[in-house]
Amino acid sequence: MSLADGDVLNRADKVAFMGLTLNATTFNRMKGFTDLGNSKNASTYDRRYVDERQERSDVTGYAPEKSYAFDDTKGDEVQEVFRSVADDELTGAAAKRPVVTVDFSKPVSGSDNTFEARKRVYTIIPDADGDSTDAYTYSGTLKAAETYVKGTATSSDNWETCSFTAEAGE
Repeated sequence: MSLADGDVLNRADKVAFMGLTLNATTFNRMKGFTDLGNSKNASTYDRRYVDERQERSDVTGYAPEKSYAFDDTKGDEVQEVFRSVADDELTGAAAKRPVVTVDFSKPVSGSDNTFEARKRVYTIIPDADGDSTDAYTYSGTLKAAETYVKGTATSSDNWETCSFTAEAGE
């Protein structure tokens, strides 16, 4: 897991873990996902002044989301949460879960098994399921329900699960 300056990062260097409940303190690795891309969805204030040829833009906020898709795997606890939200058409708090994204390219100095991480609560918004002939799949979007918290993640089981510690002041 050690990278040198100039190395190209692999997608697997940033791994997501999800809490099985809204108040979870242990986060399970999100396995079998074929899509977990981030979109910042920046909101901007755009204007053009009469004495200038170009338009000006300022970022005024964000509406972050992660698109998701996974191959349905029997017995996977994280996928069961997504299946329940979709199949049972859950709403409100029942559709929210915390996700910790661990950046394995950023180890914390002085520690062999601690990495920079961010935690955010997302709302699971299902879109489709069963639209592949190769495997049963689910897809949708995780939309930010809270602001992110910076911190660190550690694991005692070879990163099957992790725990998260917020930075001081977060």
